[in-house]
Amino acid sequence: MASRTNRSLILVVLLSGMTALTACSSVSAPRQAPPTQALPTQARQAAAVPVAPVPAGTAGTGRREPLPAPAALPPFPGTPALAGEGAWQAAGRLVGGSPAVFETQLVPPGGTKRAGIAWMDPNLLSARLYSGSLSPGGGPYQYTAPVSPGAADSLVAAFNGGFKMADAHGGYYTEHRMVRPLVRGAASLVFYADGSVTVGAWGSDVTMTPYVVAVRQNLFPLVVSEKPTARATTRTWRVWGGTCPCGRGQHGTEQQWRSGIGVTADGALVYVAGPALTPVQVADLLVRAGTVRGMELDINPTWPVFASYRPASPAGAAGPANGSRLVGSHLGPATFFDPGYARDFVTMSARR
Repeated sequence: MASRTNRSLILVVLLSGMTALTACSSVSAPRQAPPTQALPTQARQAAAVPVAPVPAGTAGTGRREPLPAPAALPPFPGTPALAGEGAWQAAGRLVGGSPAVFETQLVPPGGTKRAGIAWMDPNLLSARLYSGSLSPGGGPYQYTAPVSPGAADSLVAAFNGGFKMADAHGGYYTEHRMVRPLVRGAASLVFYADGSVTVGAWGSDVTMTPYVVAVRQNLFPLVVSEKPTARATTRTWRVWGGTCPCGRGQHGTEQQWRSGIGVTADGALVYVAGPALTPVQVADLLVRAGTVRGMELDINPTWPVFASYRPASPAGAAGPANGSRLVGSHLGPATFFDPGYARDFVTMSARR
């Protein structure tokens, strides 16, 4: 009888242990969707995802102490020696008396033409995603071109978004709407309620939280852990987008206008654009500028554009007349003030 009782007690203990272990596993290792599928909970959110206000003390929406200015970038070995290369220059209006944007130019490894690089301080700047009728489509939107007079009073810089959604292999979330389901593993530019912004792979580096107000996905990560990804160097470079010349019987080349965005270890945002760039050259430039994670944005001559604005007075309105290009792109400072501009873009505005 005692033996039978002991065996029963052992069985109960074992079953209890298995139950506890199962409970721990379900908390510490939640099931996640396969890399090529949209996250199921997000795919079901077609209309509204509540966004809670950022609680006091988490980050704050106001201006903070500026980050240290970026250090000069050494040229890549074997590239043409050009005057001023890698030396940062302040650009755009000052924020609280400090530069919030710095710009420079570098020739990428294996290249001959300069690309532009812009460094942005998130402690002084607040990011916002603007949406267009062409990309992502599915409007109307509160924030769309042109930049309003009220927003122009604090605008410091703006830059292009990503591909049309049919080519982006990713999703789009903004203004409480899931315009396209977000895709696990996709390179993502993520915007938060306090105006901060970051870059990462969806579902691992970044994910949906109550404080996410917008997500722009485009293709795959280009920079991971301070290095170009293996996919960045692939011979099948068309996974990074088809290039011009476009049309029947015409074939683009790997070297084309491209743009990219990345984030540094201390949170600074870095934008890159230039002519005759390969995907891995975009990655190399982002890494040279200190990014730890990065992604490609739009490509081809018509779309990459970065403009900074410096009105005559600190509180003056930004506009085409006081804007300047980062590099000799087809589009310029007037782009974001054009009511007919139908693509998504990002504004970086002075924190108050």
